[in-house]
Amino acid sequence: MLRLLQIEFHKMRFSRATKVLLIIYFSLFFSIILFASIRFKFGNIDFQLADQGIFNFPYIWHFNTYFAAILKIFLALVIVSMISVEYSNRTLKQNLIDGLSKKEFVLSKFYMILAFSVASTLLIFLVSLGLGLIFSDFNEVGIIFSRMEYLGGYFLKLMGFFSFCFFLGVLIKRSAFAIGALFVWWIVESIIKGIMMVQVQKNEITDWLTPFLPLESMGNLVKEPLTKLGIVKSSFNVVKDSNIYWYQILIVLVWTAVFIWGSYVLIKKRDL
Repeated sequence: MLRLLQIEFHKMRFSRATKVLLIIYFSLFFSIILFASIRFKFGNIDFQLADQGIFNFPYIWHFNTYFAAILKIFLALVIVSMISVEYSNRTLKQNLIDGLSKKEFVLSKFYMILAFSVASTLLIFLVSLGLGLIFSDFNEVGIIFSRMEYLGGYFLKLMGFFSFCFFLGVLIKRSAFAIGALFVWWIVESIIKGIMMVQVQKNEITDWLTPFLPLESMGNLVKEPLTKLGIVKSSFNVVKDSNIYWYQILIVLVWTAVFIWGSYVLIKKRDL
């Protein structure tokens, strides 16, 4: 595993685009701290974002993991571009000539996906912990470390999403088209969700399909947290189940395995 990771990190060292995207990605994490500390003043309006309770423990674990996941597109670009470079620069073929098997090549990319997911999860943990200790009204140890299952959901969400991007990169070979395909698939899922929603409202069918869609299943691991805010609860009578269930985890794990296995099958069958 370490040998395969070393190979991937060595490739990243010589990719300027990868470095830029990684710098942007991790810089945006730390910008959360700066944004939270800003006090906005507009005439008679004077408020600080942290005063709204979004950084209270344990709510902060849910809030930060949900919005931090939006930034995953930057790492998706890194993964897709790395695959595209493998084909365009023929480094994949050279790796195979040098003795790397196709299975090891796929594993090296999967290990990189795990490394990205672990690093992002660790970073959001540290940022959230720091913000919570500064701004939270609740600092008891039992409260601080409660509801941390959202960190696990965040990790699985990233791992599944990056595996999907890896599969698209292998399937299409060109990074721009792979990202385009990801966007098209998101539209397809949105249409399916819309159709299912209409049918459910008409009592013609139960919504059994959408939880099994790839992107939807990943999104279900960390649902939107805004309906939990007191100001939203008082204004809108909305109750949303934001718990993470075992079957949601299982669905994402299955999709992850399908995407990694599918990538291996594509590479194994192709004449590289």
